[in-house]
Amino acid sequence: MLGAFLTVLSKIKAVTTLILALVLGFGVVEPLQAAQLGVVATDAKIVGGEDVTDFSLRLSQGVTVEVFTLANPYRVILDMPDVSFKLPKSAGRKGEGLVKAFRYGLFAARKARVVIDTLSPVSIEQAVMDPAGGQAVKLRLRLKAIDAETFGSGTGAAMASAHRAAPSSATIRPKSSRPGYRPVIVIDPGHGGIDPGTIGPNNIYEKDVVLKVGLALRAELVGRGGFDVKMTRTDDVFVQLDKRLAFSREKDADLFISLHADAIADKRYVSKVRGATVYTLSERASDEAARQAAEKENSADAIAGLPSTADDDVGEVRDILIDLVKRETANFSADFSSILVDRLGRKIRLSSKPRRAAAFKVLRQTSTPSVLVELGYLSNREDEKSLTSPAWHKKTAQSITRAIESYFARRTALSK
Repeated sequence: MLGAFLTVLSKIKAVTTLILALVLGFGVVEPLQAAQLGVVATDAKIVGGEDVTDFSLRLSQGVTVEVFTLANPYRVILDMPDVSFKLPKSAGRKGEGLVKAFRYGLFAARKARVVIDTLSPVSIEQAVMDPAGGQAVKLRLRLKAIDAETFGSGTGAAMASAHRAAPSSATIRPKSSRPGYRPVIVIDPGHGGIDPGTIGPNNIYEKDVVLKVGLALRAELVGRGGFDVKMTRTDDVFVQLDKRLAFSREKDADLFISLHADAIADKRYVSKVRGATVYTLSERASDEAARQAAEKENSADAIAGLPSTADDDVGEVRDILIDLVKRETANFSADFSSILVDRLGRKIRLSSKPRRAAAFKVLRQTSTPSVLVELGYLSNREDEKSLTSPAWHKKTAQSITRAIESYFARRTALSK
């Protein structure tokens, strides 16, 4: 039975979406829930050349796996239930053959994903699960180079698009000014799950740093009272950029703060470039560094294996900025940015140009003042020490809290 199943798969040359299940002696078992079984991925390998490359992933038990491809950039996607990855932190950093690199992690609640970046368009020539001793299995993919015309938009573009939150027009609702009203603060720790963000030279993940700072900020705000605090994520899970925006709209946020950490690749400057930077939304970046920062953060969906919408970016930002000007949201964002830089500068190191602007997708909010904070550079040793220090997390959270309190105190005074 197993042999027959593998033979059928080996003959598939143009795979649209493959659903794989572990095959045992008498047939295919029902789809297994990884969370119930504690399924663990313990090893991953890449072998091959420029024409054909094999990718394998060892799993402690068989699960249902969905496999498809995407373009712009070229990727192969593997979706599974809530699998735990016990791979070395360096796994996936270096590729071989047609594979440039791969990454893995939670893509959504109870859903794991592996994204394989390829150097060129590929077809899935074979996708099978082999017994690997006991209940363990080895998931194997054979990738073959093809031309761009044959690849098209990939085999799963339509399905992946369905996972995206459909953009919706914002409803502008007046904020309550009644006594006792608590402003809604949305804290947005960037990246998460399958998207680690920046990875420092000592394997420090941006997604982990910003989550810790976000949780510390929530604790400070809740402890001080007077605010209704929400978070786009509270654990290591990926959240799409559109869903972060939708979350802010649904919660009717009065202020949105996205937390990130930066890095530079040029080793000549890693010892010199450090410190925090606060960004606001702008169609045109304030400088080249701001443009590159926005480009990196805006690639989060593509990194997680979602189709790119880059072609629509410029017009969308321009339209939103027109709305922002009408409603003075841009002015409020700039006001908070100024206050925040001042407060942060009293306690932590700032970058050489701490106030910048660029077209960050996560800041495209027509009615909510928003900022994105790059807390520091993981590529810098001194910043890395700070970014991994619980004491620094608390100090930074306190500074942001004071800025929030000052901002709303000024808003209240101006409204009287």
